[in-house]
Amino acid sequence: MEIQLWRELLDPYQLAVDELTVKFDHIISEHRNRGLYSPIEFVDGRVKSITSILDKMQRKDVALSEIEEKIEDIAGIRITCQFVEDIDRVVAMIKNRTDMEVLQEKDYIKHMKASGYRSYHMIVRYTVNTIEGAKDLHAEIQIRTMAMNFWATIEHSLQYKYKGNIPDYIQQKLIDASEAIIDLDHVMSDVRDEIMDAQNTYKKKENLVKDILNNIQNLYKVASKREVARIQDEFYKVYLMEDMNQLQHFSNQLDIISEGFQAQSLQ
Repeated sequence: MEIQLWRELLDPYQLAVDELTVKFDHIISEHRNRGLYSPIEFVDGRVKSITSILDKMQRKDVALSEIEEKIEDIAGIRITCQFVEDIDRVVAMIKNRTDMEVLQEKDYIKHMKASGYRSYHMIVRYTVNTIEGAKDLHAEIQIRTMAMNFWATIEHSLQYKYKGNIPDYIQQKLIDASEAIIDLDHVMSDVRDEIMDAQNTYKKKENLVKDILNNIQNLYKVASKREVARIQDEFYKVYLMEDMNQLQHFSNQLDIISEGFQAQSLQ
């Protein structure tokens, strides 16, 4: 196949990866903007390289005319979660969406591969709009924890280096590492509530500080520089106390001060 024809074939898949990445990123933003815990920690995607497609065609005995029908992971999305429990939530989210249809699922978490690989795979049908009109295509979504992703990344690199024939002693180390990662995910699940509480507390503090600094910045428009400098110094003192209640109290008082200056500026 000519290079130009490969580009024409792969362009819609790149569009699908771009759109799906944006959509899952928006799920993260929507949760965090509402002060909610996001089951998705981060997302990335890729279009399978021509070399990888050719290799898979050879392994699976796929003809050029059958590429889009039989190679379902040309477009790939990887969703990474903090905890194993989050994976089921993400799977449910995807199943409830109306802009994609789940065609196939493979649970390599409950049914780990012999190599030690663990992940949840979904094949979805997704529609993109190209200059030639709407096109339905397949995309693979992989959902895993950060620990699983670390293992899978290392294993993928070794598979590439050894062309699928990883030496037995290295394979055993990978299996041992996979078992250790299972233990790690279990430990993280045991302290999940404490971790989430710590993360939520930090996020609340981050948002509160952001609001305070925006408020101080706006005061420059209506108050004297000396007054703003005094308020800013007071903020630093309160911040160093590392007391959320004091920080919240300062923010509430600052709101009152800002409203007073705004009212004066309108007279």
